[in-house]
Amino acid sequence: MDEPEVDERCSGETNDVGHLGTRIGALFVILVTSAIFTLFPIVTKRVPRLAIPGPIYDFAKYFGSGVIIATGFVHLLEPATDELSAPCLNDNFQNYPMAYAFCLISMMCLFVGEFFAYRFGTLLLEKKGISQLGGALHHHAAGHTDAHQHQNETVVSEVEHEDNAVLDEQDVKKPMSPTDEEHGLLMMNKASTGTTEIVGVFVLELGVVFHSVIIGLTLATTPWDGDEKFPVLFPVIVFHQLFEGLGLGSRLAFLPRSLGTWLPCLMAIGYSLCTPVGMAIGLGVRSTYTQNTPTGNYVTGIFDAISAGILIYTGLVELLAHDFVFNEKMHKAPLWKVFLNIVYVCAGIAIMALLGRWA
Repeated sequence: MDEPEVDERCSGETNDVGHLGTRIGALFVILVTSAIFTLFPIVTKRVPRLAIPGPIYDFAKYFGSGVIIATGFVHLLEPATDELSAPCLNDNFQNYPMAYAFCLISMMCLFVGEFFAYRFGTLLLEKKGISQLGGALHHHAAGHTDAHQHQNETVVSEVEHEDNAVLDEQDVKKPMSPTDEEHGLLMMNKASTGTTEIVGVFVLELGVVFHSVIIGLTLATTPWDGDEKFPVLFPVIVFHQLFEGLGLGSRLAFLPRSLGTWLPCLMAIGYSLCTPVGMAIGLGVRSTYTQNTPTGNYVTGIFDAISAGILIYTGLVELLAHDFVFNEKMHKAPLWKVFLNIVYVCAGIAIMALLGRWA
């Protein structure tokens, strides 16, 4: 009687991880390239002397959105499906698409968590001046009512907005008309949108951090020869992290200045360190670790599926929906500019999806 054939994904054989010096060098290459392209949008946005034309920011921003979306679908959800459907896993994983289940769970948890984070976190952000505009304008509106009741008293207040600096002194001191109140409500809505964008950036960072650590672990333990070999996977990972870093950095660059410059820079450096940290862990356990075991498939597959849910939700809701569907500026922009931005998104999706052919 023939022995049952063992699936290669469940063989449990330790990978032959050679060329240690080259792998250590690759760690630093990924660290430097990721840091440069993630910090580039932040530095050029925050340092006036290094400012670059706006269209370049638009390209990085929308191209990065496409990269994030394609990463979620092609680089995470598809591998998670393969990993969590391996024949050596529990029968429940054979009879149900667990990768999609974990992806869906992470998306719904993210939705609920983000809603309450935005609802209650706004109070904390106000202490740092993020929503100061909304509160100040609400105060102005109340002042207008009092002025009407007290024979048009003068309301004096100073309001500072993140991008528009301090409101004109004459506009602040004059009594508010109904038009001013409508303008105040509009600006309050913009402040709320800014708060939503802050939460979205932090969620995006969370998703790419999980993903990047797994990528580093995989790269460090990839055999030098074979179907999926290190010399092919390494340059693909470099471009993958480069494009993803550019997308993340273009979002970090537009965080409100009241959060300081160091916070977005630290978040960018944190992202840049994730893949090298994953590689360092992989190199440290290279003689014992292998993904070709049930434990390896469970861990990698679940993390990939959770990260896929985070990036898909963030890419479609936080990035595309807020940048296009709910963006009043985009509604009024010339059609050629809107079309160009959509082309940027599609280019990011296409290039990242193409990289999925090798990684």
